[in-house]
Amino acid sequence: MVIPSIDDVFAAAKRIDGAVHRTPILTSSTLNDRFGREVFFKCENFQKIGAFKARGALNAVLNLDAVSIDLVTHSSGNHGAALAWAARRTNRAAYIICPSNASRFKRDAIVRYGGTLVDCGPDIVQRETALQGFLQQRKAAFIPPYDHEDIIAGQGTATLELLEDKPQITELWVPIGGGGLASGAIIAAAERCRVIGCEPELARDAHDSLERGARLPALPPSSIADGLLSSLGDLTFDILHRAKTTVHLVEEDEMRTAMALIWQTLKIVIEPSSAVPVAAALKYGSSNSEPIGILLSGGNYMPTGYE
Repeated sequence: MVIPSIDDVFAAAKRIDGAVHRTPILTSSTLNDRFGREVFFKCENFQKIGAFKARGALNAVLNLDAVSIDLVTHSSGNHGAALAWAARRTNRAAYIICPSNASRFKRDAIVRYGGTLVDCGPDIVQRETALQGFLQQRKAAFIPPYDHEDIIAGQGTATLELLEDKPQITELWVPIGGGGLASGAIIAAAERCRVIGCEPELARDAHDSLERGARLPALPPSSIADGLLSSLGDLTFDILHRAKTTVHLVEEDEMRTAMALIWQTLKIVIEPSSAVPVAAALKYGSSNSEPIGILLSGGNYMPTGYE
């Protein structure tokens, strides 16, 4: 695998232009006061399928050599919905290997966008075993959730847009699960701003891997931030490690508080994974007054009682 360049991010932006949204950037004077600085929220919760994943999935599909081949991936939700959406746009079938305990809301979205669910166990080993079994029985192109140059370049287009619109940003706070979004942000930022990773305390493998200098497996999944339970891939670890990326950790209650804060002030719904960088910036943000960006990665969340 090859680390994508800034040129790959620009190529991805051109490739997916018109198919994905250029998502809005929101601000709030109330939140500026709370953070002690100007904060720009890049709202990928308004993206196609409700998350940034549409960018990378479509870029990868459009860059395939084979025109008619079916697609397969493993996903607990947003990447699966994104691949199903991208497959439907290009007249392909998409098979999503999905943990049977994944959010019903996200599983339903995969089906709604035209994907076919293939059940598997909850951990990454069971996902990958199910994937290999599927590929032995059916010819299909595997589109990884995060550890692929086309996925990373596609995810980087969100940061590219943010810095085009708000070049004064000095820091960009992003959630880290498998690392595709953060890796794309680092490449797209091209040292114009510092990219800070954010992770749940209960899924801290990226933090520990980068601190130790070696990729560690994910902890047993237990965080409400279900989109951040994957471990870093070889490529994403390499990118984050080379960039000497700092990763801050937040507790579950801090995520819940951040979700409520965004709902109350920006009047938008975000999922727990999106709340992680909000909580981290509140907890660890520096006291200087320079503006920052926070990437709200998605909004696929159903509050309790409304399922």
